[in-house]
Amino acid sequence: MQQTQQYDLNTDSATYASGNVVRYRDHIAKRPDAATVAAGIKPNTDPLYLIPKRVFDIAVSGAALLFLSPVMLLTALAIKIEDPKGTVFYNAPRGGKDGMPFLCRKFRSMCSNADQLKGSLMAENEMSGPVFKMAHDPRVTRVGHFIRKTSIDELPQLVNVFVGEMSLVGPRPLPIAEAQAVDEAYKVREKVKPGITCIWQVSGRNDIDFDDWMKLDMEYIRKQSLWFDLKLLLKTVPAVLSNRGAS
Repeated sequence: MQQTQQYDLNTDSATYASGNVVRYRDHIAKRPDAATVAAGIKPNTDPLYLIPKRVFDIAVSGAALLFLSPVMLLTALAIKIEDPKGTVFYNAPRGGKDGMPFLCRKFRSMCSNADQLKGSLMAENEMSGPVFKMAHDPRVTRVGHFIRKTSIDELPQLVNVFVGEMSLVGPRPLPIAEAQAVDEAYKVREKVKPGITCIWQVSGRNDIDFDDWMKLDMEYIRKQSLWFDLKLLLKTVPAVLSNRGAS
């Protein structure tokens, strides 16, 4: 039986963090295709993992919502001052566990008609695959630019975590249409509850193309454990503070 090639998070992250992007690209370019990467990968369904993970999610998200409430109130105020007629939150339909849709909560960082303008910007897409990303998206507001760079726009997702729609650590939820367009080999990611952070977040986010992002999600599913989740959470802090890969 052919053995599936294994990859090391530390190799990816350390190489990226060193600034050697060429070497990093060379490293990920050597990975096999989707079917080979995803072969034999199954989510961790052990109750001794899932139950403590859920307890941890509730405790940490609840405490974070209380501790960060002043930041969230100031952010809401800033969004309203810049655009009094717009909403404070953007509730984005996303694909959840087992493909079930849910509303992923974010602070609104774009103009109110951003979804309507997206079609006219598709030619400027800088991300491979079905995902749309622009480094300098003209729809982003002044407040939005700051809260995206600092990841403050993601804080409302702590509510998603608290109610059980998301986890602190897990593959990032994709828009419904983009989730449906993912290679069938990568659909195993739908068997895992989506999260606020994962390997993609600590390895460069928007600097990593879509296929490599999916492969990093496969790596996470293969390595799922309480210790690995904690390791990723700890790596998220410096990644956010350095604005690495944020847009």
